[in-house]
Amino acid sequence: MTEKRIILEMGTGNDLYGQDYTKAAQRAVQDALHHSSITLFSKLGIDHAEMRVQVTIGVQNPDRVDCDLVAADLPRGRAEVRAVKGGLDVEDTEAGTVHVVATAAIEAFLPDLAGQYKLT
Repeated sequence: MTEKRIILEMGTGNDLYGQDYTKAAQRAVQDALHHSSITLFSKLGIDHAEMRVQVTIGVQNPDRVDCDLVAADLPRGRAEVRAVKGGLDVEDTEAGTVHVVATAAIEAFLPDLAGQYKLT
C-alpha cells in the first residue's frame, strides 16, 4: 500500500560535555516534537497506530547512536530510526572534549486511503 507523508518536523539537540551521540539525538527528536501540536488524528478519527514515523538523525559518528533508545522516546506511531553522517562535532582542544550537535528530521506517514477520512 502506498503512503503519504503528512508531517515533517525538524529539530536540533546537543550534548556539550558528555560526548554522548544518543543523548544529542534524543534531544534533537524532543526539540522537533515540541514544535508540533497535531490535531489531525482526533479531527479525522485516525488511530495513531496507523502512522509510520521515520526519524533520521544526523551526527558525525552515526554508529554511536542507539537508534532503539531514540525510537523509545517517540510517543505515537510505529517508529523507525536511522542515524546518518551529519550534525556537527565542535572540538574544545583545551579541554580535550567534543561537543556533539545532532539534527533530527521526523516524518510521519499514513496509508494513502483516498477519500476515507472526512473532516468533522
